[in-house]
Amino acid sequence: MRLAIDAMGGDNAPKEVVLGVMEAVKQLPDVEFTLVGDEAKIREHLTSEERIHILHTDEVIEADEEPVRAVRRKKNSSMVLMAQEVKEGRAAACISAGNTGALMAAGLFVVGRIKGIERPALSPTLPTVDGQGFVMLDVGANVDAKPEHLYQYAVMGSIYAEKVRAIPNPRVGLLNVGTEDKKGNDLAKQAFALLQNSNLNFVGNVEARDLMSGVADVVVTDGFTGNVALKSMEGTALAMFSILKAELTSTFTSKLAAGLLKPQFKSIKNRMDYSEHGGASLFGLNAPVIKAHGSSTAKTFYHTIRQAHEMANQQVSTIIRETIEKEGLRVDE
Repeated sequence: MRLAIDAMGGDNAPKEVVLGVMEAVKQLPDVEFTLVGDEAKIREHLTSEERIHILHTDEVIEADEEPVRAVRRKKNSSMVLMAQEVKEGRAAACISAGNTGALMAAGLFVVGRIKGIERPALSPTLPTVDGQGFVMLDVGANVDAKPEHLYQYAVMGSIYAEKVRAIPNPRVGLLNVGTEDKKGNDLAKQAFALLQNSNLNFVGNVEARDLMSGVADVVVTDGFTGNVALKSMEGTALAMFSILKAELTSTFTSKLAAGLLKPQFKSIKNRMDYSEHGGASLFGLNAPVIKAHGSSTAKTFYHTIRQAHEMANQQVSTIIRETIEKEGLRVDE
């Protein structure tokens, strides 16, 4: 298997990207890597050239560029060439920590959408208090959605949870303003009806306050609501850790107590660390396309590579395609 990597995408590229790949070379002996980007800069951080291939380009899509225009104009950029490797069958999946909108555009225009999937969904795995985590989709690929889109998100998320995260019969929840069946706007009510009448393990409406308690293994919503929920969770976690740090360093006594509890605090931090779950997958494309966090470290990138490897091994895109065909959902010609 070969994975294509945008070595120039992200805040810490190419150093952290390459170091993450170096760890993956040690841990995943069945994988080869195509690193796309400035060859000289990539080689600065290589500790081994085993199973490493470099596709040189000095063109990069910057974080502030308009996504669709950048993908169309910069056909030799590291991100577009990475996606091209997948399209032409030289790589089974691809990963970038670069411009999110541009990666979605490259996924749609280059890798291509699965026939029958109307809207791909951006889907991270988020932490829960028990360490299990849950998949949420969509978190920003499509700010407007129709009920059938949410149903397709549920199908794709359920397949991913079962095949990659090894959760048998994953529980699917619909993010809503209440748990009662009739709650929500028209979108939520119509999506509820579709999910309730499906073969999925639908557990009903779930509220945002219960997400991190593990109320469901897969949570579906429109991209606008999902992005707001995601950013709220991230902001709350950062604020709480900041408050704890301030309080635990405010006096000599509290510093002593913090020292004694350091292993427990480290355990909490690890349990809530999103990097253990990899990046955000773009479900609904012909092959796995994964968005790593823009500030990814080598550790984060390594876990994202593991995620891509597992998705390719388990043929998630193929299973999604076959499931959509079997369900007989409307297909765009």
